[in-house]
Amino acid sequence: MGRKLLAVNDSAWLFAESHRTPMQVGMLATFRVPEDRPTFVQDLVARWRECHEFAPPFNYLFHRTPVPSWVELPDDEIDLDYHLRHSALPGAGSQRELGVLVSRLHSAKMDRRYPLWECHVIEGQEKDRWSLYMKAHHSQVDGVGGIRLLRRILSADPDARDMLPPWAIGTRGPDQSGLEVAPKPARVPERAAGDGGSLLVDGIKSGVSVAYSLGKTYVETVTGLGDDDQAAPFRAPKSIFNGRIHTPRRFATQHYSIDRLRAVAKAADGSLNDVFLTICGGALRRYLTEHDQLPGESLTANVPVSVREGSSAKVGNAITFLYATLGSDIDDPVERITAIKASTRLGKARLPEVSGVAMDAYTAVLMLPFMAQAILGVGGRGRPASNLVISNVPGPAEARYLDGSRMEEIYPVSLLFNGQALNITAVSYDGEFNIGFTGCRDSIPSLQKIAVYAGEELDRLEAALA
Repeated sequence: MGRKLLAVNDSAWLFAESHRTPMQVGMLATFRVPEDRPTFVQDLVARWRECHEFAPPFNYLFHRTPVPSWVELPDDEIDLDYHLRHSALPGAGSQRELGVLVSRLHSAKMDRRYPLWECHVIEGQEKDRWSLYMKAHHSQVDGVGGIRLLRRILSADPDARDMLPPWAIGTRGPDQSGLEVAPKPARVPERAAGDGGSLLVDGIKSGVSVAYSLGKTYVETVTGLGDDDQAAPFRAPKSIFNGRIHTPRRFATQHYSIDRLRAVAKAADGSLNDVFLTICGGALRRYLTEHDQLPGESLTANVPVSVREGSSAKVGNAITFLYATLGSDIDDPVERITAIKASTRLGKARLPEVSGVAMDAYTAVLMLPFMAQAILGVGGRGRPASNLVISNVPGPAEARYLDGSRMEEIYPVSLLFNGQALNITAVSYDGEFNIGFTGCRDSIPSLQKIAVYAGEELDRLEAALA
């Protein structure tokens, strides 16, 4: 059995995990049953049950000692019946009933005696639809890595048949996408003998850049000095999203046309992500006002930023983070997006211009206080590092198929911490911007209202920008 050591940033997700805070990310994709194959779902599950070939990370088992590592299991030691589940909604299940089932499935912590993934095929939905809900541990996959894995699993060809299941593809199996082209290896400049001085200089420059970024971040955190538009860790106000959480989850969805969001972004002279943060800030402002819980200061979002190189779907995480204001203290949507644009610009400027090991080191130190709280189980007792995580992951721009069954929608289902009871993550797909709202059931009553208010805030922003 092969053994692969975990990176520090990846192993932190495993040590931060508890039954209340399972560190897993999920994906809910809904497909349309082909008209000429009414037994499509049953046939697919039967065929998948016969496939007992596993590729990383689906054959990785976590070993904590002597050092945190993945052990690659042989195929005959993996119990497919445990990982592949077939469910059905009662009657012609609605979107609400699907959300209730996914909320329950996502609440449960995965058993570490098995590889850390589950695949749920869900049928019995209205309008001849079926869904695929998959979850995997965050130590193995981040948002961008998950979408790249999805691209390999699905095909752009509606006529593709006999496609392999996800666990047979992984990061090493054949690419089924029909579009993906293996990236050309990066050209490494040849160095003359004795050119180690250049490497040393590059290393020193990276170290200085990382140290400067971290120093600036935490000096502003401690002193409160810096630009008024600058958001910093542990400067967020305490809110109802930042207490201790419990195991049950709620899940809600919302979606918009990407062209609609781009038109708003152009009118506001901002980015699509600025628009996303603005409507989230407005929705949360309205929700908290309704509960008489709106802080006087603006909420702060922790925004993951992908630093994954190339186009691979390799195992592990390749993300860092920036902090941005949500303008929840501002009612006017145009003033709010103006404040958010300034904040995200400053947040991006703070990131060090490094990659690889240096960026991993920057992220590890940046998130050390937050992850230490999570690992020690003391999160949610003091001032939060941020109020919530808001993430935007680019997905396939064209329609994708699984054995000729067209994927209609895809929504991310994310993780929560003590001290962070709400996560909002979006994935773009085939001209649509799909948002998944994951919340702690006990901390956030009527989570669906936030999704509804987000739609109404987009209307307000459009109207204000004419």
